[in-house]
Amino acid sequence: MSEGERELWLRVSGSEDELRSLRNWLRHEDGLRGRVRAFQSPLAPGEMGGALDALAVAVGSGGMGAVLANCLSTWIGQRRSDMRITVSTRDGRTVEVDAKGVDPQALARDIERMLNSDEAEGNPQ
Repeated sequence: MSEGERELWLRVSGSEDELRSLRNWLRHEDGLRGRVRAFQSPLAPGEMGGALDALAVAVGSGGMGAVLANCLSTWIGQRRSDMRITVSTRDGRTVEVDAKGVDPQALARDIERMLNSDEAEGNPQ
């Protein structure tokens, strides 16, 4: 992550396949390419691989929150299952989105507000 960027953490309720799908979706967005990392749960004894737990997305100023929100809204709109997505910052602020009836503009405002409050408080994350 470069200076001036922050990480937003994304978690999806439901199956791990949904989080993998979201990861692939975000990685194909030009504005987010190279900014998405997957995090796996620690391995338990005897396991071959940990479960995918969350995605970290490095975002900066200049509308990156809106790019992320639009990508999330489009991806959610193509899902058939009932799910929730949680977007959070390192300090614990969260925005939860229900897959039913997501409002892209409201989501973009919420994400930008999370990012801007970090800058106002002097938290570089």
